Amino acid sequence: MRYKLLENNVPLFLFFDVKKIKNKYSRSYGYLRKITGIVTCLLFFSSLPAFGALLPLNELIAKTQERYEKTEDLKARFIQEVTIKAMNKTDREEGILYVKNPRRMLWSYSKPKAKKLIINPKNAWLYIPDDHAVYIQDTENIYKSKLAVKFLSGIGKLSEDFHVGFSRPEPVDRNGNYLLTLSPKVSEAGIDKMYLTIDKDTFQIIQCSFTDLYENTTRIRLTDIKINNNLDDKLFNFKPPSGVEIFNMP
Repeated sequence: MRYKLLENNVPLFLFFDVKKIKNKYSRSYGYLRKITGIVTCLLFFSSLPAFGALLPLNELIAKTQERYEKTEDLKARFIQEVTIKAMNKTDREEGILYVKNPRRMLWSYSKPKAKKLIINPKNAWLYIPDDHAVYIQDTENIYKSKLAVKFLSGIGKLSEDFHVGFSRPEPVDRNGNYLLTLSPKVSEAGIDKMYLTIDKDTFQIIQCSFTDLYENTTRIRLTDIKINNNLDDKLFNFKPPSGVEIFNMP
């Protein structure tokens, strides 16, 4: 079905205004648009130095911000699971994620079906081969929300919009990995809570999950994380293949 992706592949539409797509094509969907910065959270925690004991929260945030400013790019494998409570359904997809500052991102999905989301400082493209369709939007419109800017600025500034703390009752899981909980200070953030799991030895993010106000859950797990790979800017450009339908989004 041509617009099935609207219903079961939300992270691709973290960056596109799904309401405008809905109005244009009269497709129903029951899922709220999510925040745009989940990947940046993953980037922030990708390579913190290891410490022998649990750090005070303020120190952890400060070191995270410092490391983020020194991280130029990131490459990792990802597993994405989206659970829609009303449908009692969970969809799982896999692929490779590339991130480069400033404002460059590529989600390359390989399982179960190929698709791509490419973002650079000027444009964003969502390419769905099975639909023979490409959606194009200005990057400025994607990052127009205040919350998105906070994410892109680092978790130190993100704390202005979220209450950030160690998870309770325990700040670590049974394997000793760090657990953080982020709660929006105002409901307009569009989510209920966000949860981060950080590896106890490498201090790399191993999972980020969040729930919306309808109790739908998105989980993204990263493996094989590599930072500062000198990624070429050309990786974040896209030329639509011949024969595909192109939709320019507002």
